[in-house]
Amino acid sequence: MVKTIETTHDKSDIIIQLLNAQKARQFREEYLDLHVYEQAQIFTDLTEKQRARLYRYLTAEEVGDMFDAIEEEPEEVVNYFKEMTPQYAANVIDQMYTDNAVDILAYAQKKDLAKYLRLIPQEKAAEIREMLHYEDKTAGAIMSTEFVEIVGNQTVRSAMHVIKREADDAETIYYVYVIGSNEKLRGVLTLRDLLTHDDDEMIEDIMTTPVMSVQVSDDQAEVAQTIRDYNFLAIPVTDYDGRLIGIITVDDIIDVIDEESAEDYSGLAGVDTDEETNSPLKAAVNRLPWLIVLLLLGMSTTTLISHYESMIGEASILAIFISSITGTAGNAGTQSLAVAVRRLAEKEEDQPSWYKQFLTEFFTGLLTGFVTGLTICLIVGIWKQNFVLGFVIGMAMMCAITVANLAGSFIPNLMDRIGVDPAVASGPFISTLSDLTSVLIYFNIAKLFMQFLMGK
Repeated sequence: MVKTIETTHDKSDIIIQLLNAQKARQFREEYLDLHVYEQAQIFTDLTEKQRARLYRYLTAEEVGDMFDAIEEEPEEVVNYFKEMTPQYAANVIDQMYTDNAVDILAYAQKKDLAKYLRLIPQEKAAEIREMLHYEDKTAGAIMSTEFVEIVGNQTVRSAMHVIKREADDAETIYYVYVIGSNEKLRGVLTLRDLLTHDDDEMIEDIMTTPVMSVQVSDDQAEVAQTIRDYNFLAIPVTDYDGRLIGIITVDDIIDVIDEESAEDYSGLAGVDTDEETNSPLKAAVNRLPWLIVLLLLGMSTTTLISHYESMIGEASILAIFISSITGTAGNAGTQSLAVAVRRLAEKEEDQPSWYKQFLTEFFTGLLTGFVTGLTICLIVGIWKQNFVLGFVIGMAMMCAITVANLAGSFIPNLMDRIGVDPAVASGPFISTLSDLTSVLIYFNIAKLFMQFLMGK
C-alpha cells in the first residue's frame, strides 16, 4: 500500500511537469497509464489553469471515466463543469455512469443543469431528470440505470451476444436480469450461470426465481443491510408495479455505509466529523451551538446539586465523590447507548424484542453496578476509614449505573419509534439524564445515613 502511494506521488510530479510544459502526447501516456482513482487524486490537486489544459488534452470519455472515481464532495465537483465549454461538459456527463452524474448535478444551478441536459442525448437526459426527482437517501437516488437485461424466451448463446454488445456501457455484467412483459422483473442469472450451461438452453429454464429486489423508495440503509446480509454484488431496483428501473452495486453501498457511519459519529459527538476546515474561527462556529446547548442542559445538574448545598455543608466529604459517581454512570450509559444504536442500525430480523433488550440491560447494569459499587465501597472504606461512607458511595454507584444502563437502552428505542435519529438525539439526553439521576440517587441515599456521616 505504501509503495502504491509513493509511486503515485512520484508520477504526479512528472505528470504536472509535463502538463506545465504543454507536452500533450507524453502527458496523455503518463496520465492514462494510471488507475482512474489515481487520475482523480492528481486532477483535484491541479490549478484551474492546469485543468484547462487537461481538458484540451483528454477526450470527454477519458475525463468522464475519471470523474466517476472522484471522491470530492459533489457540491465541489459540479464547479469543474463550469470550467469546461458547455458541450464538453455535457459530453463528460454523458460518459459518466448515470448515478454518479446525478449525484453531482443535484448541486448544479438550474440554468446550468438545463444547459447540460439540452446538450446531452435525449435518452440519457430523461434518465437524469427522472433520477433527480427521487428523494435523497433512497434506493432511487443511488441506483444506476446501466445494466444488462434479457428476455426469458432466448437462448444462452443469444444472451451472451447481448452481454458482449452492452458490456462497455453496463456498470456490472456479473448479474443479468430477465424481464417479461411491461419490463417487469422475472428472474436473474449470473455470468457463471451463462458460462456453465449449454449454448442452446433457454434462459427461462435456468434463471433464478424469485428475485430479491428493492423498491425505488426504500431507505438506502435498508438496501445496504440487504446487500450485506445476502452478500450480493448488486441488487435490482423496481418501481411500485414491479418494473425493473435500475440496480444498486456494492461500491455504491460502501459509500452509503461510510456516509451512515459518519452521520452516526457526528450525531453522537455533536460535530461534523467530516469537517476539513483549517480555520479555527470556522471550526469554532460549527462546534459552539452544540456546546452551548449541552452547557444549558448541564446547568440542570448544577441546580440540583445546589438544592443539596446544606447537606454538603454538614458533610463536606460527600462533594468529593460526585464526579466519580456521575462520570462512571455516564460511561455505563454510553456503553449501553452504543449497543442500542448499533442494534437499531442493523435492524436484524432475529434480534430480541424491545422488552427482552430492556431486561438484559437492567440485569447487566445491576451486575456491573454491584461489582463497581462493591469495589468503590472497599476503596472508600479503607481510604477514609469509614465503611458507612463507602456503603453510601457503593450503593449510589450501583443504582446510578443501573439507571444509566436502562436509559442508554430505552432512549434510543424511544427516539427511533417517534421517528428521530437515535444517534443524533441520544447522546446529550444520556449525558444529562445520567448526571441528574446519579446526583439525585447519591444525595437521597446519603440523606438516610447523615447521622453516621456527620463529623466524619
